[in-house]
Amino acid sequence: MKPLGPIPEGFVAIDGELAIAGRKASDLVAEAGRTPLFVYARERLDARVAALRAAMPDRLAIHYAVKANPFAPLLAHMAGLVDGFDVASGGELALVEAAGIDPAKVSFAGPGKRDAELELAIAKGVTLNLESVREAERALEIAGKIGVTPRLAIRVNPDFDLKGSGMKMGGGAKPFGIDADKVPALARRLVDAGADWRGFHIFAGSQALDAAAIIETQAQTLALAARLAEEAGVTVPKCNLGGGFGIPYFPGDKPLDLAAVGNALAERFADLPAVLRDTAFCIELGRFLVGESGVYLTRVIDRKQSHGEIFLVTDGGLHHQLAASGNFGTVVRRNYPSAIATRFDAPVEEEASVVGCLCTPLDRLAEKGGFPRAEEGDLVAVFCAGAYGASASPVHFLGQGPAAEVLI
Repeated sequence: MKPLGPIPEGFVAIDGELAIAGRKASDLVAEAGRTPLFVYARERLDARVAALRAAMPDRLAIHYAVKANPFAPLLAHMAGLVDGFDVASGGELALVEAAGIDPAKVSFAGPGKRDAELELAIAKGVTLNLESVREAERALEIAGKIGVTPRLAIRVNPDFDLKGSGMKMGGGAKPFGIDADKVPALARRLVDAGADWRGFHIFAGSQALDAAAIIETQAQTLALAARLAEEAGVTVPKCNLGGGFGIPYFPGDKPLDLAAVGNALAERFADLPAVLRDTAFCIELGRFLVGESGVYLTRVIDRKQSHGEIFLVTDGGLHHQLAASGNFGTVVRRNYPSAIATRFDAPVEEEASVVGCLCTPLDRLAEKGGFPRAEEGDLVAVFCAGAYGASASPVHFLGQGPAAEVLI
């Protein structure tokens, strides 16, 4: 029997069923009219942002990375919780605007920005995080053509990475950002060209649960920002410290020590070099803000046995939950937190694998986990489904189509 990941705190049973924000899973499915269903809970979003603000220094702004979950009602709710948004495409910018969010609160990062995207962002007053010297040249050319002063920042590829992170975003050869040794000359060039200089975006890695590693990386980030600014002879109006805060997905994972990170950052802010004393700082977080707010509910369509192994065949799968299937960047497949939602408080009775409806052996949501006995019609819950789920999965594979989504 393989262990399952830790279910986030706060989920309870009502009449034996999983309750999400006080509502039974089966009632939510009935209201939505179908499975599979992603359920996102406002109360969990509110609590996460409140806990983050309580732990971090007051001068640190919180930005939401839209890539984690661009569901329109969730974006609109996040607008009342965070200070800014980061998008990675013109499509995400359109979603943010549709949610009523001021483009002046938006930054745009990501390699390979098209000319049309650069022009749209410049025209709307979005801060562009430049990913290459050539992208900077194109942005200046486009701004001159349309007669708008561009808001430009530099995404720095630092000469360090975030130790223990699930995904390395900086350090060494990377398609993201501009190598640190090239940044001072470009920063000076942007200022001299008359751009609205916005500062630096320095993002070293993601999905880290080690507070000490994050503390070290933030210290390195502040030192790098100061050094680059001094070499360029420019101020730093804003510095995006990246993010990297992780959530527990797998057996043995422990929650990040927010208090330790916040206390260390407060100490750094109290002793900043002169060039950073007037800088506005932010962190950019995605999964940490929304990941544990979401639950994916899928219905058991068939219960079968093959060579002694029990399979619970569901109407969902990797086309909605690519990450939970182990096919979104993990080297070794491990089980996400999951449960039989309609038997949430029942004891473990058997070892079973939860699989999807796709004709590929990759389509496994839980492998040889311990569950109560489940039958056709039961609901399976996959937790930590609020980030990199519906929008990060191959929804059109085999023509299965999207899952329903709801914010409650």
